[in-house]
Amino acid sequence: MSTPTAIRTDLPVHSTKDLKFLEIRYLNGPNMWTYHPVLEAIVDIGELENYPSDTIPGFYEHLSSWLPSLIEHRCSYGEQGGFLRRVREGTWPCHILEHITLELQNLAGMRGGFGRVRETLTSGVYKLVVSAWHKEITLKALYLARELVLAAMGFDQVEPSYDVQHAIGQLHDMIDSYWIGPSTACIVDAAAARNIPSIRLLDKGNLIQLGQGSRSRYIWTAETDQTTAIAESISRDKELTKSLLRSCGVPVPAGRIATDPTDAWLAAEDIGLPVVLKPGDGNHGRGVFIELNNRDEIESAFPIALKEGSDVLVERYIPGIEHRLLIVGKRLVAAARGDSVFVTGDGISTIAELIQDQINSDPRRGISENHPLNFVELDNAIRMELAHQGHTSDSILSPGTKVRIQRNGNHAIDITDEVHPSTAELAVLAARIVGLDIAGIDLVAEDISRPLGEQGGAIVEVNAGPSLLMHIKPAIGKPRPVGEAIIDQLFPEPDQGRIPVVGITGSRDMTTVAHLVASLLTLSGKRTGLACSSGLYLDHKKIDHSNCANHISARRILMNRTIEAAVFENGFRTILEEGLAYDSCQVGIVTRIEPALHFDDQWIDTSEQVFKVLRTQVDIVSPTGGKKEDISPKVILPTGAAILNAEDPMLIQMADLCQGEVIYISCDPVLPVINLHRQEGTGPTRGKRAVIVRNWEILLIDGAAETALIRLDELQAKIGHPVETALLLASVGAGWALGMSPDLIRTGLIAFLQH
Repeated sequence: MSTPTAIRTDLPVHSTKDLKFLEIRYLNGPNMWTYHPVLEAIVDIGELENYPSDTIPGFYEHLSSWLPSLIEHRCSYGEQGGFLRRVREGTWPCHILEHITLELQNLAGMRGGFGRVRETLTSGVYKLVVSAWHKEITLKALYLARELVLAAMGFDQVEPSYDVQHAIGQLHDMIDSYWIGPSTACIVDAAAARNIPSIRLLDKGNLIQLGQGSRSRYIWTAETDQTTAIAESISRDKELTKSLLRSCGVPVPAGRIATDPTDAWLAAEDIGLPVVLKPGDGNHGRGVFIELNNRDEIESAFPIALKEGSDVLVERYIPGIEHRLLIVGKRLVAAARGDSVFVTGDGISTIAELIQDQINSDPRRGISENHPLNFVELDNAIRMELAHQGHTSDSILSPGTKVRIQRNGNHAIDITDEVHPSTAELAVLAARIVGLDIAGIDLVAEDISRPLGEQGGAIVEVNAGPSLLMHIKPAIGKPRPVGEAIIDQLFPEPDQGRIPVVGITGSRDMTTVAHLVASLLTLSGKRTGLACSSGLYLDHKKIDHSNCANHISARRILMNRTIEAAVFENGFRTILEEGLAYDSCQVGIVTRIEPALHFDDQWIDTSEQVFKVLRTQVDIVSPTGGKKEDISPKVILPTGAAILNAEDPMLIQMADLCQGEVIYISCDPVLPVINLHRQEGTGPTRGKRAVIVRNWEILLIDGAAETALIRLDELQAKIGHPVETALLLASVGAGWALGMSPDLIRTGLIAFLQH
């Protein structure tokens, strides 16, 4: 995985009127702007500060004609066409750059949506923020958007022009190369709807971790960590698969492995014509020949089939239509039918030309995973199919004459609701016999709504890692919730694959709190990972001695499948420049806010900006018995808590932003905010918990109830030195929020401080 970094770049200046990127940061997680990853650019518009859009002749016309889809951007007016109205009335280049960056990604197939532009204290310099689900793709979109904006301004051109389709094509190619495919995406989206976090484990490819630590699972497209190597090996061996299915009473076509073309003909004679010839361990339908009726066809097909596998299987031909049934766990989730593909003659074009004009011109066909239908290529199987009908690819058909090109094209017609229950049961049984948790069952039947047995149908293949695209994006019929089915199989309700996460930030004093909270979690019996400025720890074992209070170290903890709880120190600069590594936490601690300590950070000039950065930790505290706005209504999160110092006015202000519980800490027991907080009432911060010190005694406050934890003078006597009281209170509050008993917290404090 790539490390989040700031990208410094000074683009070449071709004009005195330019958009220059001074710095670009990728915030790969919750940040001061939003819950999701973003690209944050510091943009110097220079002389263009004096050129709002309404002062540039032709700019509106160029922009609206090149990108007519901008009509959908509502902007501050909250209505269709709102953004273009702003352009017509006059707005500044960075605002326009934001919208175009998002729209180019959207047109290329990458969802966008979030964007912000804010001024800095430096005239002409702005912060621009846009959604960035993939760093490189959004970075490219930003550069292309800059080119488009400058082209539309037309300062260096007599006739301004810009190839929008070429720009979109570049982004589309990057999405195909870098982004996860639609089959994987449907599973990840289903996980997100259940509030199950995900981590992409490869920069390219579809290996995804769902969940955290010891509660996590792996998927790789339609394979999971429950898909065994043995089951995969069985499914690849078609003869072995048939043997196992046959022994359990599942109908399969008769057949055997042939050693050479002559033996294939002998096998066909034994089985009875017509037959099917296919690789014994092939996939994707390559090298499969259907309904072969004579020796020449069989012996000609043999070497072609052999090229696609290690041996050749000869099977009895089953008349009917091929169907694909998707099995997840022990149930049928979706089913699709393949149909024959034809061309119709026009008296002029060859069959090869008709295939291009009538079949491959269909926009549903393509080579990417976003296309439910593949291009039809003139391979040996199609040539043999044409020969069956007395034609070649160069034949010119008379007008109106139909010729079949493929017997069973892509499985692109949804027929889930038509499958007979007994056929669904057979498909589930076939998957179980092979041992697959997710399986694509190929069967041939004349009528899928009737039992297989009464029509001579049969299961012909059991496939591991089946494509999901035909079910989520069928050419005909309704999409099926296959991603949801896979997630429900991996994470039965209400499991969300989460471990307890404690995040700690502030202007200082985070490291000691992090160590103490991690020690309490370890004492409670959980294998705990800790990433902080003094290193990276698994329980009490230090495995990295560098500063690990950063995004990549936190990810290392979350990816460790032995970890049962995690504690993360997140400094101000980490949140500012990288974003948080986790989307939600059970406990969020802000030790204190001292704005002056952070004014040396670039582009941080005000106390309000410091507040916005540090509040990120509180923003992602799990809601109290409810849900975040962007989470499915059926998801109920474990109640989270923010631990805040009631003696800091900025932290009192931050409490109002917490969606979970607030546990105040204070060395002053008579603060008005503490008294208000513990009172019974209906307000968001009333009738709640607090940890205070009164007369040298740490007290756990729960409304009107008080529980004495430990006396500070007795604690100091046991450990032999004074301690920072506020740090103790924060750690006690965290342990209490995590459900630890007072006895465990007391024992943990003494043990840690004596160490």
